[in-house]
Amino acid sequence: MIYGYARVSTGSQDYQSQVDKLRSAGATKTYREKISGARSDRPELRRLIKSLQAGDVMMVTAIDRAARNTRDLLNILDEVSRAGAKFKSLSEPWCDSTSPTGELMITVLAGVATFERHLIRVRTSEGRARAVANGVKLGPKRKLSPAQEQAARELRLAGKSLSDIAGVLGVSSTTVKRVINGRRRAG
Repeated sequence: MIYGYARVSTGSQDYQSQVDKLRSAGATKTYREKISGARSDRPELRRLIKSLQAGDVMMVTAIDRAARNTRDLLNILDEVSRAGAKFKSLSEPWCDSTSPTGELMITVLAGVATFERHLIRVRTSEGRARAVANGVKLGPKRKLSPAQEQAARELRLAGKSLSDIAGVLGVSSTTVKRVINGRRRAG
């Protein structure tokens, strides 16, 4: 079965031309939604992918209708492939896993994305190491000073509730709980 996916970003746009192109290309059922492509929680896209079975094809008029970036496209292609289905873009013939050439192009694209992720990881690690070597403390900024943390522990030992301590220190009770339960006293 060939499933179409049509998406427009706003309510004032119309996806009918996409639906017509998908039907002309053989789509027997089309999932449609008016939602920003920047959102990862697109319910109709999720429904379509969940409905895919071996031998099915997910078809779009253009890849930007389904994916907002390369990583998103590769994730979608992976989900489609795991269902035993294929993916086809009408506007981008290279993005067509129903053909050997398209499958090769998608494989190359996935390889480039993997290589790019590796390079980013290396650069991030190097940058982190340089920062630590220069005395930069990584991680979130502490909300309480060591003296305030000690005061929180003492107030808790004196029987004060987490919310009372949080109110006194001007932080959330979750922060107070982490200080009391998560960090050991110095010395």
